Amino acid sequence: MVDMVRVVINGEERAFPAPLTAEALLQRLDLDPRKVALERNREIVPKSEFATTAIESGDRLEIVHFIGGGDAPPASDDDPLILAGRRFRSRLIVGTGKYRDFAETAAAIEAAGAEIVTVAVRRVNISDPKQPMLMDFVDPEKVTYLPNTAGCYTAEEAVRTLRLAREAGGWDLVKLEVLGDRKTLYPDMRETLKAAETLIAEGFKVMAYTNDDPLFARDLEALGCVAIMPLGAPIGSGLGIQNAVNIRLIVEQSQVPVLVDAGVGTASDAAIAMELGCDGVLMNTAIAEAKDPVLMARAMRHAVIAGRAAYRAGRMPKKRYADPSSPLAGLI
Repeated sequence: MVDMVRVVINGEERAFPAPLTAEALLQRLDLDPRKVALERNREIVPKSEFATTAIESGDRLEIVHFIGGGDAPPASDDDPLILAGRRFRSRLIVGTGKYRDFAETAAAIEAAGAEIVTVAVRRVNISDPKQPMLMDFVDPEKVTYLPNTAGCYTAEEAVRTLRLAREAGGWDLVKLEVLGDRKTLYPDMRETLKAAETLIAEGFKVMAYTNDDPLFARDLEALGCVAIMPLGAPIGSGLGIQNAVNIRLIVEQSQVPVLVDAGVGTASDAAIAMELGCDGVLMNTAIAEAKDPVLMARAMRHAVIAGRAAYRAGRMPKKRYADPSSPLAGLI
């Protein structure tokens, strides 16, 4: 009689012939080890140790991957976005969730000219491991993946998620969000600060989602966050920039990039964010839930460029009364 190794994988009980290594387990599940991360009893198994790590009965395993949670980049090389020492020409970061399928996701990213995309970390479907993965459509060699902690409500959950993300893809530039309320999806700033401190100590380069409080933004920068990401309005609301005064205060005090994250609904919202002096805009729902996501992605691309150019140009002063544009001298 063949001895069996009985384990729980992503919440499902499974049995495999003994002996069993991590490498053999992934082979039996028909998973590419380059595209996943493996956690055994809450300890990450490095990819270099898959072949030598024994899987034993009673182990609880998590196997995760990245999900969606062309055009030349649009901005000129003389005005790059600098994030954690890396140069990007595009100031538009787009999310990869809510699209009809991965093909539409890829088309929208191309139309947006985005060089950075946010990705969520989720369990692999071990019952159907051959389902398409985001990496099959959006090449992480060509577009920078920005793992995020969407759906995390504690610092512990967020830190665990990003540790797995780093193991799955090797990325240390991450977006941290720790939510405090399921209705508003506002950030829990106490848990956010706690998670940021741990992650930064472990070598992560943290871009932090925050409310529009300049004091919390200052605290995140003091901890060592590489970017501050105040919300413009609640996540997915499409309400546009509701807090222009506070965002401008955060921009004025910050020595690291400030990017509006959440609340953008249409192209004019993105332009307003950039005109306030923000270094970039992150959006997902505004593009993915548009009637034509690819066309909206293209509109957002141009809005970010226009808003940035207007900010650099310096707008005219507002006046209380009319001021004729044609000279009065020589009037007939």
